[in-house]
Amino acid sequence: MTANARSAWFACLLSAAAQAGEPAAAPAREWRHTGGDAQGSYYSPLQAVNDRNVASLGHAWTFVTGTTRGLEATPLVVDGVMYTSGNWGIVYALDAATGRSLWTFTPRMDRSVGRNACCDVVNRGVVVANGRVYVGALDGRLYALEAKTGAVAWSADTIVDHTQPYSSTGAPQLAGDVVLIGNSGADMGKGGTRGYVSAYDLATGGLAWRFWVVPRRDDPHPSPAMQAALKTWDPASDPRGGAVWAGTAYDPQLNLVYIGTGNAAPYENRIRNPGGGRHDDLYCSSIVALDARSGERRWHFQTTPGDDWDQDAAATLVQADLQIGGRTRQVLLQASKNGFFYALDRRSGELISGKPFTYINWARGLDAKGRPILNPVADYSGKPQLIYPSTSGGHSWAPMSLSAQTHLVYIPVFDVPMIWVDLGHKPVTHVEGSFGVGVLYPDASYDPVAGEELYGKLPHYDAVHPRTVIRNVLRAWDPVAQKSVWEQETSNGVFVNDGGVLSTGGNLVFQGRADGKLYAYAADSGKLLHTIDTGVGIMAAPMTYEAGGVQYVAVMAGYGGGAIASTYPEFAAGARYRNEGRIVALKLGGEAVPLPALRTHPPLPTPPPREGSQADIARGLRLFTSQCGRCHALGVSVLPDLRTTAPADLQQFEDIVLHGALAPLGMARFDDVLTEEDARALHAYLVSEAWTAYEAARAKSP
Repeated sequence: MTANARSAWFACLLSAAAQAGEPAAAPAREWRHTGGDAQGSYYSPLQAVNDRNVASLGHAWTFVTGTTRGLEATPLVVDGVMYTSGNWGIVYALDAATGRSLWTFTPRMDRSVGRNACCDVVNRGVVVANGRVYVGALDGRLYALEAKTGAVAWSADTIVDHTQPYSSTGAPQLAGDVVLIGNSGADMGKGGTRGYVSAYDLATGGLAWRFWVVPRRDDPHPSPAMQAALKTWDPASDPRGGAVWAGTAYDPQLNLVYIGTGNAAPYENRIRNPGGGRHDDLYCSSIVALDARSGERRWHFQTTPGDDWDQDAAATLVQADLQIGGRTRQVLLQASKNGFFYALDRRSGELISGKPFTYINWARGLDAKGRPILNPVADYSGKPQLIYPSTSGGHSWAPMSLSAQTHLVYIPVFDVPMIWVDLGHKPVTHVEGSFGVGVLYPDASYDPVAGEELYGKLPHYDAVHPRTVIRNVLRAWDPVAQKSVWEQETSNGVFVNDGGVLSTGGNLVFQGRADGKLYAYAADSGKLLHTIDTGVGIMAAPMTYEAGGVQYVAVMAGYGGGAIASTYPEFAAGARYRNEGRIVALKLGGEAVPLPALRTHPPLPTPPPREGSQADIARGLRLFTSQCGRCHALGVSVLPDLRTTAPADLQQFEDIVLHGALAPLGMARFDDVLTEEDARALHAYLVSEAWTAYEAARAKSP
């Protein structure tokens, strides 16, 4: 690209920012949008910190949140104040220069709603407009807070049916005079929720409009969009899914809101389409453009028709004006979960280009209209299949960054497969969070013999060993040429959640990892320039801002999210230190970051007497897999290891599991799906596992 072309390309970005009502100079000082600018690029032109001096970047201040769960938000800085969100939708307001707390808002809710969240009680951020801070709490209530005090200006319950497993984890989206919020739940319960997005008046909190992603069969007055969608579902189906849980964007010039929608529900075709055959199931796993004033559909592009693999379209959406084919195109970019990088025309939804940005085997490519061409391996109905990518996708919610300096997109990539098992007629027929499908990572822990007790006969490890080790990669991608420019492997051997990405005008790219370190790379070459240990696993994207003439780089650190049920690998920060949530700000000339307390590993206590029969223990294993294993791991993890923390007394255990004794802490009651007999079997299984761990530890001790 010539120098003139580069200047024109960057001018397009500045012009778009001005059209969004944001002064062009503001992004050079602060971080006023979730993605840094109105286009969601996660890029800042600040360059006081650059590739020549980043090695001196060190600690400026730390704010400890007092939480121990996953933190996924990117903070905002507006008028010298940092605003961000944490677990449950708690909001923090800090002095951006010092980290001093100005106020904290904790939403009131029944924390049993944590059971509805597939992937931890996370929150992906706030938005700020007209002197107010907007946040969606986990229970689905949208709050407008006074920016100076944290007082509630108004709140609105955005959930239409609290008997369904809805939750809200995404950041709101500003769109003119309204604020949008979606929800999650397409992976939960027996059939999943019906996804939708709601728009509320910024000033009053009144509902402006609502767009349903999937149709309802008994709707007496369906819109044209829903009439068209209904034709794409099996006539015998009950349309579900399509959660709007992450990626959104707004183009003020076109007055269009873009939403990325979640998977169809349930995952597997045999359950979702009882009449047989494959169906597209609109508007699931799609990018949909809506009129910002009315909520009416203007266009859609379905990335994964008939999604059976949780390869949805909810990843980051970035707007840009790019020189393609000799002319400027208004594009919408997404590195989608299904492994394809899409460039779409923002006006029409036309596919401009689409190529795999990571290894995939579920599809051979795209046809001329962008429809995936399926590979036979994508069908797991007859036998288990190794499918790339996994349910985490090739890229998911962790933000990618588009640099106005290098014109590259920096993508946090999962190069990770998964073994898919249809659980029809298997010992375990339902796994909460993945319905009637068993999904297994083929890492070193994969044991097909042990897994047969749950999933039936599984392929031998050698037969499913991936072409590469399981790994995460930071990949620099040319969005016009659709090719990789450089990459850095960020982890390998086991699945972890590494963080989102920031790029800057200092020729820098920043990314945090599960090992608790923030890495700085040269944006043009990928050369590693500096690492900073925060001591806490990082999933969120960093950001940068200027306060008092000083450039800061800040990031939220707190591990969990989709890895909440995984034990910490040896290299993870959580294996060494306590998972103490924090915001870490850095500046040139700073010292080392103060680290959290070391994790202690006291000797395992003597377990209570063994109980139950082998049949009870086997039943407990199945129940643990189907209901408990999506949050609790047997080992050191984000949540307690139930082998050592479950009450020895059966009655106390039943009070927790069946009657909600710990509901105020987020451990909901499960008496709607578990009986007293189930609870006894679960307890017997946990006691058995405790003895196995205890005896193994004694055998290793000198």
